[in-house]
Amino acid sequence: MTQTLQAPRVSATKTPDRPHRLRSIPRRTLVEVGGSAIAAVCVVWFSFTVAGITGPLGFGFCSIAAFFFIFGVLNWLLHGVLAMKDRLATFAIWTGALVALVPLLGVILYVVYKGLPVVAADFPSFFVKDFNGYTASAPVTAVGAGAAIVGTVEQVGLATLFTVPLGILTATYLVNFHNTLSRAASSVVDAMAGSPAIIPGLVVYLLWVRPQKEAGQTGFAASLALSIMMLPIVTRTAQEVISIVPGSLKEAALALGSPQWRSILRVTLPTARVGLVTAVILGIARIAGETAPVLFNAGGNASYNWNPFKGRQDDLPLRVYQMIFQPGVNATRDAWGVAFVLVLVVIALFLMARVIGSKTPGPRRWTVPWKKFESSASGDST
Repeated sequence: MTQTLQAPRVSATKTPDRPHRLRSIPRRTLVEVGGSAIAAVCVVWFSFTVAGITGPLGFGFCSIAAFFFIFGVLNWLLHGVLAMKDRLATFAIWTGALVALVPLLGVILYVVYKGLPVVAADFPSFFVKDFNGYTASAPVTAVGAGAAIVGTVEQVGLATLFTVPLGILTATYLVNFHNTLSRAASSVVDAMAGSPAIIPGLVVYLLWVRPQKEAGQTGFAASLALSIMMLPIVTRTAQEVISIVPGSLKEAALALGSPQWRSILRVTLPTARVGLVTAVILGIARIAGETAPVLFNAGGNASYNWNPFKGRQDDLPLRVYQMIFQPGVNATRDAWGVAFVLVLVVIALFLMARVIGSKTPGPRRWTVPWKKFESSASGDST
């Protein structure tokens, strides 16, 4: 009598293995955190009172340090060394994130607090009018940031148009080739990334603006200076993104007979597209609020100038810089309104870049027309 071996049955509804994530913080952990925080504040307050030390900043830093010490010792005694290290690392990451985000949110909220009433005073005229009719006694509703918005969008757009192809090509070359030229180019990129904003502005001013005198101050000249500032950020970030693309994808493309340039265009760059969009966002964030390159090369203009290749052009950071030196309270209020508009423009650019980068790479459905023919043929046969 023979016996047949059967394979063990696998449930079709079995879900794949996933790491266990806690959806909520246990009550015991909350008690430990809260107790450690209260103990740390009490200890620091008592120490400062006895020593006669005052200062909210020092009190905050000492309270954080005391909390980490007390919380670490408590977890070591209750849960062991591994749990202590894990929880201390978690709280250190969250503390660093809060330390970085709180000042940023504070600045943005303060700009909104000071600038929103100016923009909303005669909405939406502040987005349409220019500063052509500005006087020391003019109300805030008589002027607007329309001309500065046009100048900022055109200058940043031209700088992005100049920089993105060159930066991505440079990053691709630095990743795929290792020779004397690539090492020299990498050194130049590092030197450009560390240079202050005034250097690109002076370079473009001396080589482009000054030989043409007043006719050289244009939005195009400002975009050249901004593109020089944007280039090292885009190049270095894109280089890091392209270098982490899996080598198996490149090897598969080469094994199928694709030349290197085609594998880069059809495999490497589409795979790293989201990271490349992030590189562009970082570059835009670097140049959107710069004043010195625009001051030297665009010159500023109170009226509209839709042509960035002819005549002086306004810019949002430049307009803020010029208005804070004007006499009168209304000039300062106008500067806050323009700063609020600058924040809105930068956020809008970031959202556009995120929407573009969120799309999945690869061919879209309408690019394969035989799918439609196959579905129609199967429908006819039935």
